Order: sequence, then structure tokens, then C-alpha cells
Amino acid sequence: MNYLLTQEPKFDLGFPIAIIFAILFVFVFLIILIRRYKRCPSDRILVVYGKVGGGQSAKCIHGGAAFIVPVFQDYQFLDLTPISIEVNLVNALSKQNIRVNVPSRFTIGVSTEPGIMQNAAERLLGLNQGNIQELAQEIIFGQLRLVVASMDIEEINNDRDKFLTNISQSVESELKKVGLKLINVNITDIVDESRLY
Repeated sequence: MNYLLTQEPKFDLGFPIAIIFAILFVFVFLIILIRRYKRCPSDRILVVYGKVGGGQSAKCIHGGAAFIVPVFQDYQFLDLTPISIEVNLVNALSKQNIRVNVPSRFTIGVSTEPGIMQNAAERLLGLNQGNIQELAQEIIFGQLRLVVASMDIEEINNDRDKFLTNISQSVESELKKVGLKLINVNITDIVDESRLY
């Protein structure tokens, strides 16, 4: 009886340490999962790339959220802020070979239409606003010259609505190929070398 009272009790510390490590592991795992869940604000497009499945190079999300699988996927955002571009077309030849000056301002932005948004992810991801503006300006210059060359000087001067419609259709179809959309066109004044207008 005396022997039982003098013996010190033994504690097994392995079991509580294992529980502490398991809880710590679960906590760290949950934090990693939460940090990999990305929400997309309304003024941006979330582009998830890497292994996205469906034979696609990227998955585009606008106004939603996605879980980014660590190691296999990564993400970037595309900004939807409108870009204003001044295009001063000088000495463009009309259908009758009369030179025309068309000072104008175009407002463009990244499109949120599903197919066109995919084009933006493939062609604009990683470009800054300045690069996107330069690309769009080149496209607009080319299309503006084509529209002027396809119309008579009388049409350009007298039927402004037709001229604006032709410009909008021509420019927009080309901008869609790179994932952009035309928001607004403003032609300030048209001057031709014959001084008809």
C-alpha cells in the first residue's frame, strides 16, 4: 500500500502534442483555402489561367468568384476602365481621291461578352493601359482610313449618321478580335481639301 502512494504518476505527452499539430495543420490548410478563393469586383475581369479544363487557355469571370487551385492555376485581373483615344486622321483619301481631315475621339474598353472576353484574356493580359491604348489606336486609324476611302466626299459631309455608323461597325468588328469594345465615337469636325464643308 505504501508503495502505491510513493510512485509518481506518468503522463503521455505524445497524444496531446499530436492533437495540437493536427489542429494547427487544419487551421493552416483552411487559411490557404480561404486565401486562394478570389472574388472579382464589378470593374474588373478575373482571368484564371493554367489548368482550367474544357480545352480553354483561360477562364474569365466577371462579377463572380473562383477558387484558384494552388500550383496548377494562377490568376490576374483585366481592368474595365474606359480608355479615351484621340485620333486625328489627316489627309485620308476619300473614294474620289479628295483628302479629308477627320479629328475624332474614341472611347473603348475591355468587353465583358463571353467570347470577346476570352479574346481579351488571350491578347491583352499583362498589358498596361498605355499598351492597350496604342494597340486600339492603330486599329482605329486603319479602320477610319478604310471607311473614308469607301465613301464619297458628299456622303461624308452630308450624311454624318451614315459616316458614324460605318465607322462604328468597322472599328467595333476589329476591336472585338482583341477583346475590346467601342463605347463611344465623337467626330468633332470634318475638313476636306475642296473646302466643301
